[in-house]
Amino acid sequence: MATWFQQHRDKFNRALDACKYRYAWSAYPESPSSRIHGTHAAAAGRARFESLLNNDYPLTLPGEVSRIGAEASPYTGAPLGIGYPKVDIDTIMNAAQAAIPPWRDSDVETRVGVCLEILERCAGQLFENAHATMHTAGQSFIMAFAGSGANALDRGLEALVYAYKAMVDVPTSADWQRRFGKDSSARLTKHYKLLPRGPSVNVCCATFPLWNGYPALCASLATGNPVIFKPHPNAILPVALVVSVCREVLAEAGFSPDLVSLVADTREQPATTALLQHPATAIIDFTGSPHFGQWIEAHCRHAQVYTETAGCNAVVMESCHDMAAMCRAVAHSLCQASAQMCTSVQNIHIPAQGIVAGGRRIGFEQLADALVAAVEEQLAEPRQAALLCGALVNDDICTTLEKARALGVQHGQILRHSNPYTHPEYPLARTATPLMIALDQSQQALYSREFFGPVSFLIKGPSAERCLASATDNARRCGAIASHVYSINEAFLHAAQDAFNHAGASVACNLTGMPINFAAAYSDYHVTGLNPAGSACLTDLAFVASRFRIVQRKTLYAASEA
Repeated sequence: MATWFQQHRDKFNRALDACKYRYAWSAYPESPSSRIHGTHAAAAGRARFESLLNNDYPLTLPGEVSRIGAEASPYTGAPLGIGYPKVDIDTIMNAAQAAIPPWRDSDVETRVGVCLEILERCAGQLFENAHATMHTAGQSFIMAFAGSGANALDRGLEALVYAYKAMVDVPTSADWQRRFGKDSSARLTKHYKLLPRGPSVNVCCATFPLWNGYPALCASLATGNPVIFKPHPNAILPVALVVSVCREVLAEAGFSPDLVSLVADTREQPATTALLQHPATAIIDFTGSPHFGQWIEAHCRHAQVYTETAGCNAVVMESCHDMAAMCRAVAHSLCQASAQMCTSVQNIHIPAQGIVAGGRRIGFEQLADALVAAVEEQLAEPRQAALLCGALVNDDICTTLEKARALGVQHGQILRHSNPYTHPEYPLARTATPLMIALDQSQQALYSREFFGPVSFLIKGPSAERCLASATDNARRCGAIASHVYSINEAFLHAAQDAFNHAGASVACNLTGMPINFAAAYSDYHVTGLNPAGSACLTDLAFVASRFRIVQRKTLYAASEA
């Protein structure tokens, strides 16, 4: 509704300004502190989450044939026991298409206002969604509240800003005049109309189910397209909570709630491929594994596809002022969310002769020991380990760890074994600490693929220049979302920035004193689309501009129009 647009206009204007000037700003509270939310919000959110367990989720969708769901908590091992609508895909698609005309024909401010209200109400359920994310995706509560809550909402608002900018750049009409030869002229009235592509399928990932959920929702819905969420079978609840809000707001605004719906499934009864290859699917947003992302790009050419997958995120170490600070920064990335993030560091490239740190030469082995010690420091206190690492989303990560360990035994040197840590609140939590393996740069075939989870390689290269060449070649061929270089040598630093950028990868230089995994909404362009780690960027105009197309009408100017 236009009134919602006006109601949230101040916040929206701040977001427009932040996107323009790229400064630090957040529209939503990142902390669960009672000083911000009051004394009752946390308990009410947890109670709301717990009331959903072992029940059918309160959602009615077109084409429901039964109930489905097999989520289990990575912290307790217990099933959540929630049943979601299992729907007939043709029916849900037909309902989505039938809902388009009134939404398509509404004005830009109406659609953007509805999206702003959706984001505002989702911000009001941050506590229950944090518990839902924790007990499906395995994140710690604080990570779920901030990274999958407030930060993801910011990405949604950011996408909404770019959708608005793209749409208002198109005028509704124009008066056009031109002479043709000496004696002929024409005056035309032209009208321009934005048309949506059609149903948008948003495939959410298991570990950060709303990281692309909010941006894809806002980018597609604001531009006139219905959205069908396809959550990962392990993490349906966080997405279902958002779908409920969307349907509630749309109905209040006088539109069909079927503009936003949900297709839930299980690993045993998958629905993703059928949904993606449905002939009515016009837009696909996908966050997840590189393997399935590449499959979508190759087999879903009927749709406009936006992917964010992963790659071999690298650190190149050449020199530094403060080795301890550098090691702490990298160790934090190896531990955070048990490296189940698309920005987690995997490959650490170190010259064989070591680096210069604080004016002293530090050998490869000494630096490797310092990195291991920095990881141990991060994990020394159980509550800190729980806050930082969270839990493993599923048993697949355990399998990955075992494969990597075997690889390390056979081809390299295991510097640090991965072991579970004991969670102070959930003793049955599925946990793992970083596995760290030393390899030689010549073993590129071993480290030039993603090991999703807490696996990292310390790669000995012949020189800093060769380390850089290997890291950037990997980014070009295998993809990279977050790359890092540590150097106080200006010439090397400049060369490294150029090398990563020319490989289609963004790069951060000498970051310490902050979580280096962090990607800031309104400021950082997340994923470049220039390497295999994904085709979508959160967020630029390209993320939204092709979700609608422009049709026009032109007629001879009538005097009555004057």
